[in-house]
Amino acid sequence: MTNLVMNGVVTNGVVEKGDEAPIVRLRRVRREYPDGVVALRDVDLDIQHGEMVAIVGPSGSGKSTMLNVMGTLDRPSAGQVVIDGFDVAALADRELSALRAFRIGFVFQHFHLAPGVSALDNVADGLLYTGMRLRERRERAEATLRQVGLGHRLIHRPHEMSGGEKQRTAIARAIARAPALLLADEPTGALDSHSGEGVMRLLLDLHAAGTTIVVITHDLVIAARLPRRVSMRDGQVIDDQSSDEPREVVA
Repeated sequence: MTNLVMNGVVTNGVVEKGDEAPIVRLRRVRREYPDGVVALRDVDLDIQHGEMVAIVGPSGSGKSTMLNVMGTLDRPSAGQVVIDGFDVAALADRELSALRAFRIGFVFQHFHLAPGVSALDNVADGLLYTGMRLRERRERAEATLRQVGLGHRLIHRPHEMSGGEKQRTAIARAIARAPALLLADEPTGALDSHSGEGVMRLLLDLHAAGTTIVVITHDLVIAARLPRRVSMRDGQVIDDQSSDEPREVVA
């Protein structure tokens, strides 16, 4: 077992690294809550570097718990979770925070942007824990916003942007640190169909450029567009299908 330093935090628990190792490895993962509800039941799943995967299922299927476990926001009750080579069980809370800060990007349905703060500074503030100086953070934020097509919205605040622009800002904030893994939780759920289409095309473009992306969704049309679809029900994986390329599906 080796150590890795992430911005001054010495992180233990590296069990497997390299392009051949999955970026996500779950083995017999179980998540049971104190009230007795079992959200995940002995889940096995590998996600490779560069994949784009939909985790799909109805409400209560366990897909949101899967996101929390893969994002190290929630520890499993049993089983092994390895993210980008790090065994989550071997990490202290401070080390888990460092793993999230440097390896994982999150995109949520309701954006979670700071109100009254420009798009530029919403993205720049997401780089606070990288050790970059303010000028460098803002330069990185501007470059990333331009990457997602928001070069004309740098100084606009969330209330001045459309839903699609808010979600693009949230995606820019998530990818500005070049995370190894991008987790998107219902990324189009709060958007109209036109804005949702723009966000999906952006995610597909990011995947084509090499980003590993996991999309949590209940929308079968969105899931059908992605190269791999993992279906869940009652806390279990019930189907895992792959296709060679992302597919264009018109709702």
